[in-house]
Amino acid sequence: MKHIQSFVVSKFTNPSGAVVFRVSGWLDGMRVRRNFPTRAEAQAERQSLEIQQAQAGALRMTATRLTDDQIQEAEMIFRRLAGRDRSLSFYMEFALANYREPARQKLLPEAIAEYVAAKRREHEQGQLSVSQFTRIERDLKRFERHFPAVTIAEVTAKRLAEFFNLGNPSFKTHNNRRGIVSTFLNFGFRNEWITENPILKVHHHRIRRRRCAAATLSAAQAQELMAHVEEFQGGRLVPFFALCLFAGIRPCLKGGEVFRLKPEQVRLDDGVIAIDERVSKVGEKRTVTIQPNLGAWLRAYPLERFPIVVPNLQRHRARIATKFGLSHDIMRHSFISFFVARFRSVGEAALQAGNSESVIRKHYLDLKTAAEAAEFFNILPKRTDTSATTVTAAAARHNLALTVVARQRQPRAA
Repeated sequence: MKHIQSFVVSKFTNPSGAVVFRVSGWLDGMRVRRNFPTRAEAQAERQSLEIQQAQAGALRMTATRLTDDQIQEAEMIFRRLAGRDRSLSFYMEFALANYREPARQKLLPEAIAEYVAAKRREHEQGQLSVSQFTRIERDLKRFERHFPAVTIAEVTAKRLAEFFNLGNPSFKTHNNRRGIVSTFLNFGFRNEWITENPILKVHHHRIRRRRCAAATLSAAQAQELMAHVEEFQGGRLVPFFALCLFAGIRPCLKGGEVFRLKPEQVRLDDGVIAIDERVSKVGEKRTVTIQPNLGAWLRAYPLERFPIVVPNLQRHRARIATKFGLSHDIMRHSFISFFVARFRSVGEAALQAGNSESVIRKHYLDLKTAAEAAEFFNILPKRTDTSATTVTAAAARHNLALTVVARQRQPRAA
């Protein structure tokens, strides 16, 4: 390696025979040769070039097999390593030992399509509920729109965090988004589309659990609602509202429980509604006791002539919801809270509603009084039927047993 420290001034005879003074040397990797008529002019130029050379950082000339681009990259890397204790070779060895290229560069839309297809197969085999599959499909479509024309390996933890925080979501919404994307990225990791799951570097919010009351209707509001429904278009919406309000059937019309419930599963003679795993949101069987007032509504408006789901139900329900201020699950919440108030059994309410006891205790306990519950379960149709008020023996026995247990739990007067 030859270090060029200065420029040289030498006497030189041109091919024309004229004598000149030549300044020669290297500046910034370029050879310099300049001729001047006098030595004084040549010395002045030499001093100027040496100043430029000093300002350029005293470049070195050496023979190398590297291309110009490789030399520039090497210089950039050494500048980034300035002030660090480790050498370039240390970082190179670490990268070679730990970094692995993905087996395949999988475009994000293709990866999502394969993952959704796998989840669809799980759904078809009964391993995934309709609501879960719909949520996965919807959220991943939003995810794909946010990251157009990239491979799955290009989705970094920083970019994921930005996506999860779009729209300033609540901690629960953030965690829900993170959970769906996490399982998708795990799928990509198992298929060797990525070498690690970047979701591990994205924060998961810890949510403090506290008891909160569910939004419910009062008995008077429920009475007013059912009176309106009974008068609306000859009562054609009565079965839908009665089942949601007096049996707690989940009211989702896009593949929810009430949408999948079959008339033959509503067994009036036995006094029960048999919800199997195909109907249940959580994929578990449960049996709901048909309370006497629900039996009266279903006999006055039999399912043979009044289908549970009628044409344009979504539009009709939306108008009634606006008129009475109904939120999505408020009828189901009302049923559970009145049931707990009447029978004082968290366990039985959990079984009939398809929830855990902790959820019932957290959201529905002590929201209603026994008097309010009695008023609620005494809401009957105006339409008369010879068997409208008949209580099935099975339902009567079940309610009697619950009532006896509730009375035994009440504290005795001193």
